Amino acid sequence: MLFSTRPIRRFSVCCPVTYQAGLYESQGIVWNLSVNGLRLSGDVPLRVGQTCSVTINLPNQPSLVVADAIVRWVRGQEYGLETLVADKQTNSRVEKIIKQLEQDSFESIE
Repeated sequence: MLFSTRPIRRFSVCCPVTYQAGLYESQGIVWNLSVNGLRLSGDVPLRVGQTCSVTINLPNQPSLVVADAIVRWVRGQEYGLETLVADKQTNSRVEKIIKQLEQDSFESIE
């Protein structure tokens, strides 16, 4: 198996999430976040290529709503999602959260 470095850094988080795929709505946990996607686990199965909307419940902040994401991989009850549609405000908030996570991780290694 070839090893490749991801072009976009992911940051560990642990936040409750609600995701909706078709007629089904489920709860889960977001385990990592990047500017273009996330990894979540949940109890309603998703399949590769399926689209869904995601609401991430952040601590001490308003929820992040991703209107449209596509499932890129599945491992049991874990799913890798790529963000397809999020409004400009949501994108700006994600970028701000990522910058804070970067700063926090940089400060922790100093």
